[in-house]
Amino acid sequence: MTMSEIHIAGTGIWYPDEIISNDEIVNSFNTYVDNFNKDNQDKINNGELLPLEYSSSAFIEKASGIKNRRVIDKKNILDINKMMPCVKHEDESRLSIHAVAGINAAKKAMKQANVSASDIDGVILGTSHAARNYPSVAIEIQNELGIDGYAYDMLVGCSSTTFAINNAYSDIASGLAKNILVINPEISTPFVNYTKRDIHFIFGDGCVATIVTNQKNSDNCYKILDRKLITKFSNNIRSDWSYLVRAADDEKSIEDLLFYQNGNSVFKEVCPMVAEFITNQLSDNNIQPNEISKFWLHQANARMVNLIVSKVIGTDDFDTSLAPLPIQEFGNLASAGSMFAFNLHNDLETGDKGIICSFGAGYSVCSIIVEKL
Repeated sequence: MTMSEIHIAGTGIWYPDEIISNDEIVNSFNTYVDNFNKDNQDKINNGELLPLEYSSSAFIEKASGIKNRRVIDKKNILDINKMMPCVKHEDESRLSIHAVAGINAAKKAMKQANVSASDIDGVILGTSHAARNYPSVAIEIQNELGIDGYAYDMLVGCSSTTFAINNAYSDIASGLAKNILVINPEISTPFVNYTKRDIHFIFGDGCVATIVTNQKNSDNCYKILDRKLITKFSNNIRSDWSYLVRAADDEKSIEDLLFYQNGNSVFKEVCPMVAEFITNQLSDNNIQPNEISKFWLHQANARMVNLIVSKVIGTDDFDTSLAPLPIQEFGNLASAGSMFAFNLHNDLETGDKGIICSFGAGYSVCSIIVEKL
């Protein structure tokens, strides 16, 4: 076996038990809308404020494909006087919420890959929503699992998972490591502004872990055939919350500092960008689009996934199993979405090929072609 034969040997996922349906989140949001419009009736009548508009389950499903989402705190998200989950500050007295999710997913991935802590040389944690600046949550998880070697956190928006897998591949190809644990916790709901109609329904919470290795110790190995990455600057997906907030001398509300996006522009710009990116990657590897058995794409939006796949294969008439959509039941899981799809829908036959592709803020794209061994 040559060093170039590097595999995804196992994955594991974690998600909360609590589920919020579209009807539930719409009922909460619309009650907030009623109260806001009532409390601000004079300003609305004077033209100082625009009235807020209702959301609907039909609007959410048409816009995103989402039916349900898993969350860490259903009660407080739906409470119109709170409209966010209740969490505790990061503190040295307890594990980070990211570490707890990561350890759960990691143990499943390690079991599937037939590796133990002593086999792992490094831990790479990639996420869209950092729990803290330092110490690294990856090092915290490394410590809890009893792993030697090195560990670090990284952040590339919703491409963090595939970028982290790419880094793991590079470390193994260079001889630095043999087995690397990649962990991608996405606890997104604390960062969602549930009072905004265009984003109140989007995110869920979850975590995925992946074992990248040059060994073949499991029955579920996928050889990584190619990796391709690109970034292109855009402000259309943005979050401005950081340690600088404390010292800033200009005015921005908390709402302005949270996640926001220009959804229409993202859709129009990202879909053709990703479709062309994947098409060129397949061409560079002499692989025809019809040779791809699964497209495990970033679960940003069902319409985006379907449009990208239709552009790559040249038709919108395809079996829905070609491009799995766990977003329907889990919501947008930020960077973890593509590997969530992989974990839940990777029953390929030996020799079958698939594409794992994440895309998001930046813009950033990372696409990985794999083959079932």
